[in-house]
Amino acid sequence: LEGVVNKKGGIAGRPVKFVYYDDESTKPAVDVQLANQIIAKKVSVILGLSLVGSCNAVSPIVAKGGPVVYCFSPGIHPDAGSFTFTGSASTIDLNKALFKYFKAKGLTKIATLTSSDATGQDADNAIKAGLTDNPGVTLVAQEHFNTTDVSVAAQITRIKASGAQALVGWTTGGSVATIFRGAAQGGLDIPIATTDGNMTYAQMEQYASFLPKELLIPAPQWAAGASAPAGPVQDAIKTYDDALAAAGIKPDIGASLAWDPALIVITALQKLGPDATAEQLRSAIAGLTGFAGVNGMYDFTKTPQRGLNSSQALVTHWDATKKTWVPVSAP
Repeated sequence: LEGVVNKKGGIAGRPVKFVYYDDESTKPAVDVQLANQIIAKKVSVILGLSLVGSCNAVSPIVAKGGPVVYCFSPGIHPDAGSFTFTGSASTIDLNKALFKYFKAKGLTKIATLTSSDATGQDADNAIKAGLTDNPGVTLVAQEHFNTTDVSVAAQITRIKASGAQALVGWTTGGSVATIFRGAAQGGLDIPIATTDGNMTYAQMEQYASFLPKELLIPAPQWAAGASAPAGPVQDAIKTYDDALAAAGIKPDIGASLAWDPALIVITALQKLGPDATAEQLRSAIAGLTGFAGVNGMYDFTKTPQRGLNSSQALVTHWDATKKTWVPVSAP
């Protein structure tokens, strides 16, 4: 993204350069420490924090005066008007799209297996929204597990006994492998859906021997790639795909979560100037409409702090032959 922006003049003729801090991935206390260090430098914006727990830990620090924190995790739900923005389609909207797909396919008896951490807790609320939005689809089993558990055999046994037609296994990283492996070992041969937080090629390759036969993942529009409807969003996806291809990168969820937030911030600073205050930047993003990103068309006046809604979400499945995610629904 630096290269794309700087070839077009950067921000008021000044080149863009991202400065990185390592939050060690799973330690909210480290996030808080780093955020305070960055705030002391009087910056206007922090891009990042990739996990629900991390974003929730830092948001209160900037609640009253900034800087703007543009969190990459879609699993947080900031208050309207706050200095925290959140990337990609909401987990609520992803589940609305997923359960709409289930209903269309006649899969009306659903089981869930979610982790007991912040991601899983958010998933339980999002799944409720998906059910409410799609009358006739019912929950026949609701199971939980700890991310440190090495087996979910007992939960899989209960899910099989429930007569579920599909399973939503909502957790990220290594713990989703526990679900996939448990389902394979337990003979649970039904479609399994999970969060787009697992849309990484490294995971798909690592888990290839025990991936579900039908692995469904709801995602925003970047996942449609070249098959996205013609228009400004498809143009944005092409720019994104071409830029990453030139860098030797095959885009997956990590790239898509970071790209739009960074570009939205840069676009705002190009209008405001590079020395904009946190309040000016917050206000500019909050009023942004008609912005075509790789995840869809953003309108922050209709969906505060996020800009996207369920109309931007679609459902994909992992195609083991093509080794990529293929859309099985429209947005």
